[in-house]
Amino acid sequence: MRRNANGQKPTKSDLPHKTCLTCNRPFAWRRKWRNCWDDVKYCSARCRDHRAKNKGGASQSDTAP
Repeated sequence: MRRNANGQKPTKSDLPHKTCLTCNRPFAWRRKWRNCWDDVKYCSARCRDHRAKNKGGASQSDTAP
């Protein structure tokens, strides 16, 4: 990770942030996303999986038992 002019690592608030498309919560840049930050859309695998299940169009409340 890059260091600032004083030789210190940046604080969490100095890192770039995005908003998760599933839960609408903000999440910060992570080191493992350094090569693909532009492609990251979800804050976690759980949000990514939740999106995949509901992609069909009908939500769970629309289906009648």
